[in-house]
Amino acid sequence: MQMPAALPLAALENAAEFLPRHIGPDHAEQAHMLSFIGEASRRALIDSIVPRSIARASHMQLPAPTTEAGALAELKAIAAKNRLLKSFIGQGYYGTHTPGVILRNVLENPAWYTAYTPYQAEISQGRMEALVNFQTLVTDLTGMDIANASMLDEATAAAEAMTLARRSVKAASNRFIVAGDAHPQTIEVIQTRAQPLGIEVVLANSREEWDAAIEGEYFALLVQYPATSGRIDDVESLRAAAEKAHARQAAVIACADLLALTLIVPPGEWGADIVVGTTQRLGMPMGAGGPHAAYMACRDAFKRSLPGRLVGVSVDVHGQPAYRLALQTREQHIRREKATSNICTAQVLPAVVASMYAVYHGPEGLTRIARRVATYTAILAQGLRSLGAPLREHASFDTLSLHTRDATKTIAVRAVSMGVNLRIYWNEYLCISLDETTTRADVELLWKIFAKDGQATPTFADFEMGVDTLIPPALQRSSAFLTHPVFNTHHSETAMLRYIRSLSDKDLALDRSMIPLGSCTMKLNATSEMIPITWPEFAQVHPFAPADQLQGYRELDEQLRQWLCEATGYAGVSLQPNAGSQGEYAGLLAIKAWHEAQGNTQRTICLIPSSAHGTNPASAQMVGMQVVVTKCDENGNVDMADLQAKCEQHSQNLACVMITYPSTHGVFETHVKELCQLVHQHGGRVYVDGANMNALVGVAAPGEFGGDVSHLNLHKTFCIPHGGGGPGVGPVCVVEDLVPYLPGHATAGIAGKVGAVSAAPLGNAAVLPISWMYIRMMGAQGLTDATEVAILSANYISARLKDHYPTLYASGNGHVAHECILDLRQFKDSSGVMAEDVAKRLIDYGFHAPTLSFPVPNTLMVEPTESEDLAEIDRFIDAMIAIRAEIRQIESGALPRDDNPLKNAPHTAESLLAAQWEHPYPRETAAYPVDALRRSKYWSPVGRVDNVYGDRNLFCSCLPVGEPD
Repeated sequence: MQMPAALPLAALENAAEFLPRHIGPDHAEQAHMLSFIGEASRRALIDSIVPRSIARASHMQLPAPTTEAGALAELKAIAAKNRLLKSFIGQGYYGTHTPGVILRNVLENPAWYTAYTPYQAEISQGRMEALVNFQTLVTDLTGMDIANASMLDEATAAAEAMTLARRSVKAASNRFIVAGDAHPQTIEVIQTRAQPLGIEVVLANSREEWDAAIEGEYFALLVQYPATSGRIDDVESLRAAAEKAHARQAAVIACADLLALTLIVPPGEWGADIVVGTTQRLGMPMGAGGPHAAYMACRDAFKRSLPGRLVGVSVDVHGQPAYRLALQTREQHIRREKATSNICTAQVLPAVVASMYAVYHGPEGLTRIARRVATYTAILAQGLRSLGAPLREHASFDTLSLHTRDATKTIAVRAVSMGVNLRIYWNEYLCISLDETTTRADVELLWKIFAKDGQATPTFADFEMGVDTLIPPALQRSSAFLTHPVFNTHHSETAMLRYIRSLSDKDLALDRSMIPLGSCTMKLNATSEMIPITWPEFAQVHPFAPADQLQGYRELDEQLRQWLCEATGYAGVSLQPNAGSQGEYAGLLAIKAWHEAQGNTQRTICLIPSSAHGTNPASAQMVGMQVVVTKCDENGNVDMADLQAKCEQHSQNLACVMITYPSTHGVFETHVKELCQLVHQHGGRVYVDGANMNALVGVAAPGEFGGDVSHLNLHKTFCIPHGGGGPGVGPVCVVEDLVPYLPGHATAGIAGKVGAVSAAPLGNAAVLPISWMYIRMMGAQGLTDATEVAILSANYISARLKDHYPTLYASGNGHVAHECILDLRQFKDSSGVMAEDVAKRLIDYGFHAPTLSFPVPNTLMVEPTESEDLAEIDRFIDAMIAIRAEIRQIESGALPRDDNPLKNAPHTAESLLAAQWEHPYPRETAAYPVDALRRSKYWSPVGRVDNVYGDRNLFCSCLPVGEPD
């Protein structure tokens, strides 16, 4: 055998580069695509699309790219700078055991973490069943009527509950009463949210203040249950407070611990109207604050104002039960500035983990875990009493508080020296919170921390016989929960593994095929990027651990912020917002606070183009701004004449303009610099929505061409996976004079002119390593290459499909940005086919649909990303061309308008195997529209879902026993 010719060392080293692993089309494929488009080179293509007036003035200054192995080793060294002490801090964050079968098969499984938000119901039945399980878990444990399919974190959920109550009750007051022993981060976020809305937050820091406050006027009151100090108020006093609130036509909100609710009376049984909290301790690591799925449950009367996602049960065309997102008309993408919330992504993947944790353990298992925690807490209390420690006596589930006065800091320091973190509360108290990871040795170590010099400490065995919990009989739960078979069946690992697999098999995610969604970039989430999120050094850290224990996270934060500044051209970044919607909110808060600091409190007008994402106007109204809509021209660009007229009309009151760039229509508008200058001339600031940053990184920077603020979607441009609709990270980026107005976090000791917008100072900290890895492995040129190939791929699709589906918006030379809108509107008259029919027929071809009817009704927005290779892109194009041929058959009369493969799609295997087939096209056409599907075929588990039925017959929990699967 002849040896191959020797290769240069550089070529051998390039074999380990990450860049060609991330970018799908190789050089030859790119050359083919350019040839088809009619451009000589990628550089020429970009120069013809991106206006030269906004091209970057300088290259990004980023570290030279390294290999996957090199990046992992470097990040491992950073992670090692975090100190892992045993946490007894509590405060809403607890140690937990993630069952291995869930860790490996959900949290680390691309079938779950690469899925998209379940807007296409037929290909999302598995994850929606998991979310219905989540909703059932929450309603059962809280004793409420209905729950949504997760919120961002407990603090923001409490703030959302505040505004839900304000919209829903008849009480005229603007006062909101909050128990002072709620978690401090929750109080802080509530105060941030309340201020721009003119809501007066009244803190009741003592029993006397509480009793006085609830005798006055207010629209709602909030309690922590159990309190942050561990105290559980007696049910009768809670019920009496609820009755007083209801007599004033006000609402009662409870922030409740779900694990505790397995043992104590649920809020729904003592009068709560809204219950919120976190599901973190149901299987998700602390992760320095997130991601964790929060929850919100409420009484039936509030359901049509409930924020966030709601999964309901409907029926498909065959009459079989099918899941879908319910009541979407109340969400931000429909209601815009009248929306109940600006939340777009939630925390779906962590919600699935929590629901699977409940399925795996069942009601008996959850109760057993909770009773163990409560019993250990009681034993800990007995030992502390025997040592003479200043224990505060009260009913408790998992947390004890001690009035240690002047010795507080001394004991806390001693605990750290012994490998333990305790919580200092109000400077003269120490709190100790136990969890499912607490061991007997941990309890004995805690006794040693509180023992005086020379004092003998007890052993666990001294107290374990006959010890009861610290929950008195009047507080103990008697009602059943989680009685549905799904929570009482899959308790062996074999059964659980198969249940998880059965659900993932029903779904389409990136592990099966490309997801060609426009506006919601679905690029590769590389395995090497995902590996670090479960490293203990990142996963097992408490967000409020002492700062010197979080040096690894601090370095990660500093580096990632610096790199994002390089990518965007801005001067400062905060990583605290834990979703894109929260980044928008934080950015608008910064603009509002800046205007107020200049003495311009009257500047409250926010100009927003009619084509904008629904989160834009929803976020603006949340910060107390008045939305004024500006027109778009026939090409989808901002109408500059109308914008100028609106700027002049509102010149004295103009706060900002919000634009998306490239535009929501997938075009680089040529007048963006002039737009920014115009708004600045009238005293306003420019908010550039970073949703389409995937088309800008390396080629243009908002902070350079006139933007003042942007949020980024790390779950789009910087590779954090969508996870079925979350987690996300929405960093907010600002120019120099707005840096002081980035969100602070007083609870974590971080000063700021604007308060916290998320419960934890780094938001969804545990997923930040994903973006760090991506940038570190790509480098400046790699990130630029990714942007350019994304634009190339979109233009290739537009060019290949132009004779079948014209692109609705393009620049003067016919090119688009990183996405293209395919115009299907003409088919309504010619064949009766709507864009939705094409979307459903694509399922038969094995594809997730592009973005449907946004931003223009009856269109499809396609974004291929840089990660898809030419073969997959061509497969999608071929499917679209084949569907166009089917439409021509309808247009010609060969197929009827009301009974054809598009109107009946998707076709299920069950329907194709039915004894009767009465359609005018063969079963083979329905099942295998292209030959390649005979070898590998995704089968939709349900037929087309009836959306109207689902909203008219709202049902949002597990199907009753006896219903068919």
